[in-house]
Amino acid sequence: MIKIEALTKQYGQFTAADAVTFDVQAGEIFGLLGPNGAGKSTTINCLSGLLEPTSGDVSINGHPMVGDGIAAKQSLGLVPQELALYEDLTGHENLNFWGQAYGLSGEALKQRIDTVLDLVGLSDRQKDRVETYSGGMKRRLNFACAILHEPKALLLDEPTVGVDPQSREHLLSAVADLKTQGTAVIYTSHYMEEVERLCDRVAIIDKGRIMAMGTVDELRSQMGEKDLIVLKGDFSVLNQDVLEGFEVMEWSDNQVRFWCANAASQLPELLAKFAQCHIKETAVKKANLESLFIKLTGRALRD
Repeated sequence: MIKIEALTKQYGQFTAADAVTFDVQAGEIFGLLGPNGAGKSTTINCLSGLLEPTSGDVSINGHPMVGDGIAAKQSLGLVPQELALYEDLTGHENLNFWGQAYGLSGEALKQRIDTVLDLVGLSDRQKDRVETYSGGMKRRLNFACAILHEPKALLLDEPTVGVDPQSREHLLSAVADLKTQGTAVIYTSHYMEEVERLCDRVAIIDKGRIMAMGTVDELRSQMGEKDLIVLKGDFSVLNQDVLEGFEVMEWSDNQVRFWCANAASQLPELLAKFAQCHIKETAVKKANLESLFIKLTGRALRD
């Protein structure tokens, strides 16, 4: 349903997307993860037709975005990071506007508006102006506008940023419902727990390149039995030679991150190495998707 082959986007000498290749099947949720500046937004913008690739191919439902963009976009829904709403209109009026833009009208449009309002939990607020909505409600309406025309493919670019827990649950449940209806979804997020909950497969992108791709379980297995140890304190009095034999991910004056097999059994001995560092906080994280992400990129998702 969504197909990307060797997608490359360059700005002069800078390569924002470098031979990115993956596909998303109908009824599949595909997670695209990367730190800020990794190439996620460039990839999404090329997928949605907002940017033209330097080279490579993008197609939606069999239609190439470059060459047959109108047909491709008819099968596509987009939930951008920035809200695409008219705040001086009501929720219902926004949906009516976007529905007509997608070519819907009459009873079909009315039924779809009722359906998506119910799906995102805004039926009781549909006659209120959007400027009176909370941030979470605006996010939910933004999502409703994107799925109004029942797209076969949907791009979700961090759809839950800054929303309240109730709105997040509404949105996550709605995305899961779309999967059962056969929609192909690309999902980007800064929340690993959302990705692990929703996504069938995940790609980790950094510096414009796909670093790893597979199911959540397949990606977790790449970490083996290693744990990530995070220490916070004053490390200016030592150098990282104290961790010889360990894989150090970060060494700064106030934080150290490194990998350790069976950390629980070794923790007392390890902490003894840092006795003079005034440790303020210690965390041991079992191998998970975030662990692999940090190992591959060297950065936390929000870095």
